[in-house]
Amino acid sequence: MSVIVNAVFPLFALILIGFLCARSRVLGVSAVESLNKFVVYMALPALLFQSMALITWEEINQPGYIAATVLSIAVVFGVSYAMDRKRRGRLADASLEGLAASYGNAGFMGIPLCLMLFGDAGLPPVIIATLLTACGLFGFSIVLIEIDLQATPGVWRTARKVGRALLLNPLVLAPTLGLFVAAMQWPLPYAIQQFTTLLGAAASPCALVTIGLFLAQSKPTTHHKTVWRIVALKLILHPLIAAILVYWIFDMPPLWAQVAVLLAALPVGTGPFMLATLYQREPAVASRAILLSTVLSLVTVSLLVSWLTPAGP
Repeated sequence: MSVIVNAVFPLFALILIGFLCARSRVLGVSAVESLNKFVVYMALPALLFQSMALITWEEINQPGYIAATVLSIAVVFGVSYAMDRKRRGRLADASLEGLAASYGNAGFMGIPLCLMLFGDAGLPPVIIATLLTACGLFGFSIVLIEIDLQATPGVWRTARKVGRALLLNPLVLAPTLGLFVAAMQWPLPYAIQQFTTLLGAAASPCALVTIGLFLAQSKPTTHHKTVWRIVALKLILHPLIAAILVYWIFDMPPLWAQVAVLLAALPVGTGPFMLATLYQREPAVASRAILLSTVLSLVTVSLLVSWLTPAGP
């Protein structure tokens, strides 16, 4: 339990700081939009660029782990998407809810957890999962949202508008440029690496403070069933699917299998809230799903950690 509390406490502390700053009017109403734009257009792109630019083939040469991680995300996203489309039918909203249900807090909560449980050997699988989530899942969701919001009569006109929006989106452009640098095997200059490290380190704290600001300023969401559905899919279905895939379908080292299940069981990350705020698509749903899933993860992740035993690589 102490491991979980140590990993979760910083999340609540940062959300609480944002909440108190809003209540005491240290930060005004406009701070939500300003901080969110800082994360989306500056801090997170820097983090994604550096992560992709420094990646090596040895770090990602785990096909079983990658396949299990991607498939578990895809199944949860698909289930959430299908359930939402039956209710409302908007592609953008269904995509955001599918993103929230399958987007684990791997970077901010997964890294300290795995380091405490598995040591340095647990870091490579966390990095891969973070990249697959923050780049692959994030980019796919943005594509679906843009297709909905940019839709015009005619397939080619819609495709042009979507393509232009994606090319100008820093959350797609930054990891793409980073992957190009890695593919060309260009060493990242020290000054650039330090710059992206400093800027990228602000992404998670600022996003969590923004959630606190939003919770203090916004009215409670009326979509309670949607929030609980997201939480249930994230904390129950996602780790269940991941466990089936890593233990019965794909082959991988025992430590990597345990990390895959643990990461799948993590609460909703801040990414869905940032996108929902950016596109003005009911950010209250994402913020409350993050809060509820993080609180409940104290129980669910603790039970999972008590079951997992550190294994050799």
